Amino acid sequence: MSIDQHIEELRAELRNAVYRDERREIQAELELALAEREVMLAEACGEICAEPPF
Repeated sequence: MSIDQHIEELRAELRNAVYRDERREIQAELELALAEREVMLAEACGEICAEPPF
């Protein structure tokens, strides 16, 4: 599953979440997935380097 698919699934789950605790957990996971996607995009564009400097 791609990161974009995962994000869309989390958004759908969040829309359908009834309980406050469930919504908080899904929201936290969604925020993490969005941050991971941003890092992946930045790495792909060469804006950041995943390797530590030597």
